[in-house]
Amino acid sequence: MPSRCPLLCRLATLLCVWALCQAHSDTELPPGTPIIQLRLAGDKRKHYEGRVEVYYNGEWGTVCDDDFSIHAANILCRELGYVEAVSWSPSSKYGKGEGRIWLDNVHCSGQERTLAQCKSNGFGVSDCKHSEDVGVVCNQRRIPGFKFISSFTNSVESLNVQVEEVRIRAISSQRKRVPITEGYLEVKDRGKWRQICNEEWTEMNNRVICGMYGFPGEKGYNTKVYKLLAKRRKKNYWDFGVNCTGNEASLHGCKLGRKVELKGNTTCEKGMPVVVSCVPGRAFAPSHAQGFSKAYRVEQPLVRLRGGANIGDGRVEVLKNGEWGTVCDDNWNLKAASVVCRELGFGSAKEALAGGRLGQGMGPVHMNEVECSGFEKSLTECYFNRDALGCSHEEDAAVRCNVPAMGFQNKLRLSGGRNPFEGRVEVLVEKNDSLVWGTVCSDSWGTMEATVVCRQLGLGFASNAFQETWYWPGDVRADDVVMSGVRCSGTEMTLAQCLHHGKHLHCPRGGGRFAAGVSCSESAPDLVLNAQVVEHTTYLEDRPMYILQCANEEHCLSSSAATATPSSYRRLMRFSSQIHNNGQSDFRPRAAHNSWVWHDCHRHYHSMEVFTHYDLLSLNGTKVAEGHKASFCLEDTQCEEGIEKRYECANFGQQGITVSCWDTYRHDIDCQWIDVTDVVPGDFIFQVVINPNYEVAESDYTNNIMKCRCRYDGHRIWTYNCHIGGSVSSESEESSFPGLLNNQLGHR
Repeated sequence: MPSRCPLLCRLATLLCVWALCQAHSDTELPPGTPIIQLRLAGDKRKHYEGRVEVYYNGEWGTVCDDDFSIHAANILCRELGYVEAVSWSPSSKYGKGEGRIWLDNVHCSGQERTLAQCKSNGFGVSDCKHSEDVGVVCNQRRIPGFKFISSFTNSVESLNVQVEEVRIRAISSQRKRVPITEGYLEVKDRGKWRQICNEEWTEMNNRVICGMYGFPGEKGYNTKVYKLLAKRRKKNYWDFGVNCTGNEASLHGCKLGRKVELKGNTTCEKGMPVVVSCVPGRAFAPSHAQGFSKAYRVEQPLVRLRGGANIGDGRVEVLKNGEWGTVCDDNWNLKAASVVCRELGFGSAKEALAGGRLGQGMGPVHMNEVECSGFEKSLTECYFNRDALGCSHEEDAAVRCNVPAMGFQNKLRLSGGRNPFEGRVEVLVEKNDSLVWGTVCSDSWGTMEATVVCRQLGLGFASNAFQETWYWPGDVRADDVVMSGVRCSGTEMTLAQCLHHGKHLHCPRGGGRFAAGVSCSESAPDLVLNAQVVEHTTYLEDRPMYILQCANEEHCLSSSAATATPSSYRRLMRFSSQIHNNGQSDFRPRAAHNSWVWHDCHRHYHSMEVFTHYDLLSLNGTKVAEGHKASFCLEDTQCEEGIEKRYECANFGQQGITVSCWDTYRHDIDCQWIDVTDVVPGDFIFQVVINPNYEVAESDYTNNIMKCRCRYDGHRIWTYNCHIGGSVSSESEESSFPGLLNNQLGHR
């Protein structure tokens, strides 16, 4: 037993410098101030946030949330080298800690230099449980010149890298390339940019640097060029090496390596400054091989992201047996998330999100209890529990990935809005050999175009697209139209990638007060039709014309009904629709209540001109019959357990669909049909499209369409193989619907 003590003591010493926190200062702490070390810990955290843990008297412990304040959080963050705190969280948000609860009822004035100076019950005096462990979020900016002073020697390897900033500095011949993929690695320490000696630099270090800059992998570079340049440049080396495992999300997660002896020009005698060279994902490559997409068919991916506002964000979905499904968040962590991000051509993961944070999927949950080493080529190579049951879509896993700095945000701006999320759209273009700001023509400007603008600026989803912006006074020098004829599919990364007129602009109304505008939102609804409900409720009904007059007035019957006699019958294909809101915000009609149209015949308001399209198509895609569904009543028919209904049509109430609720249009409601009176028996495709004109912004439009195979023999009708858009592989889609080669919605 005695022989174990030295080993345990050494291990304790190594642990205690996880995050050394004595900030640089020329003054000593007051005599008698307890010496403590701090760290931020817990699952699924970033380096600047986590559960507060204190090392005191040879043991790590936690801090209770009783009386904790933003003042205490500020002291703690500054002690760790960050400029300030952003917020603090009670009730063990970052998981329950272990061991002692060292501090309770902490009171700080904000002037203390260390948490140990704040008033408290005293070290180890607490009546709290670990369910009350406090957490903090620090501002990511480092204190310029901050330097850790360790009271423990020979333990530098366990210290996390803490510097003000990190950059890849390209050599002059490559500085105009976007993105910057290669150059000297430099860290800002004590206000100065410094190089790192490459004597002990490894491929794993390269992998981490490339990942944090949004690149999935690293590659070699021309060492002769950099050796030659290094001889000519004045070098200013950092005090330490770096030791990464390859799985860290950024350099901040790596450990410090050997302390470097700074000896002027002879520092790093056997090496040179570190150079990093990264491989960008296909979407961010500086140039694409011409004709590549025509010569080679891109393979169907096995993993995709859905429902994210920004590039590299989204709910993780996996293809299995030709069907897309989600991933359960049990054990979901940054390693697995980074595998997903790199597989999709991004860098490492910034966040591994749980609890359906980026919206809930539909269909099966394909993977649960995923465990990755971090070096797999695909998430499908990771271990997962094939027998685990009981995961619901409330537990869908999601990711936020590091993406390359493309400079997209510098070429677009919103002007005149009441807040940074809204305003007139202004574009930076080259005119007469100089760069000028100008407006975008609002002709045909809609939700899809607004969606691309919000994404390019990193402001989330589009909540509205405006064709007049007179109420937002922008810079009069930017009133001129510099872009017109803009048409976007909604998948573009920048407005410049959308179709638009070239040098010959055409905008009859001009810019200024008629320029295009947007408002953006961090969240959006996502409507999804339940395909199984449609499939199970389809049937035929022959209905006399004399009781269909209201429906006829609302254009819910085919054109031949205009000449039909009151005693004749119409043959109707009827079905129920169950429309779920799986997004992150409520679905609300775009039009305000005072502009809804009253229909006296049915005694209801139409809040949207067209809410759904119902079409019967031939196998080659030709329309043979159609229905038309105005949004006469959007309400919460049912909700998931624990969710309260917000919208009810009774008494002319507010209309909408709450998150995690659904609106059911029963088969026996007027206009819930397709008029097939004139249809000849045969095989068809039955198609339903929700929000077909993109009148209301959503996080995902691909799942707004549903298709079924349909057979009509003149007496009965069957629907089968019903599924929503994007729920099956492209091969399955083609085999089920050979005449329709894609399931994407056409834009306008």
